[in-house]
Amino acid sequence: SGHWNLYKENMFITKYEKRDFGVKPMNCPGAMLLYKSSSKSYKNLPLRLAELGTVHRQELSGVLSGLFRVIKFTQDDAHIFCTKEQLESEIINIIKIFQEIIDKFNFKEYRFTISTKSEEKRTKYLGDDKLWKKAEESLESALKKLKTKFNKEPGEAKFYGPSLDVQIKDSQGREWQCSTIQLDFNLSSRFDLKYINKTGKEETPIVLHRVVFGSLERFIGILLEHTNGN
Repeated sequence: SGHWNLYKENMFITKYEKRDFGVKPMNCPGAMLLYKSSSKSYKNLPLRLAELGTVHRQELSGVLSGLFRVIKFTQDDAHIFCTKEQLESEIINIIKIFQEIIDKFNFKEYRFTISTKSEEKRTKYLGDDKLWKKAEESLESALKKLKTKFNKEPGEAKFYGPSLDVQIKDSQGREWQCSTIQLDFNLSSRFDLKYINKTGKEETPIVLHRVVFGSLERFIGILLEHTNGN
């Protein structure tokens, strides 16, 4: 998946029987293996796999903060495997889910940002520039179709692809990033995922990683603050 080389400093590393192990920092590799457990055709796509997945991050004790920053947490994670033709409509569907949930919890102010790669962090990313450009354009296009404003944040992308993030503002005026879509052309290639297209040839699916609440613990913390405990 690339985590060992590009995410190692954020992982818990341990040894077992003289082998190095990392405690699970992401749910993505499991979703890739689940997709790969059976053959797929274009008729199976989009395939949407959702889970409440527990992950672990190595954080310095000084930055731990109640429910807001913890070392073990649960994400409402989903991985959507789709074709190039389905990509934009899937992104639009996810954005609509984000908006519905934000409104239900009565957050009045929120904004969208697109996290892109930057030249300064070039060695921290997987994949070639053309794929990254296409991924960033797909996220922009979906927001434009929904007539939704957004800002770009260079250098804030995950190592496997750009992301579209929602920054919500609580009743005390503090901003939090919860919902996110990460567009990924890389992990499906690295795990050699395939589907059979309409002409009978193999193609590689695109992966969308998405969370609505993000860390459930952190969202509960934000909600407690936002509603003054009510």
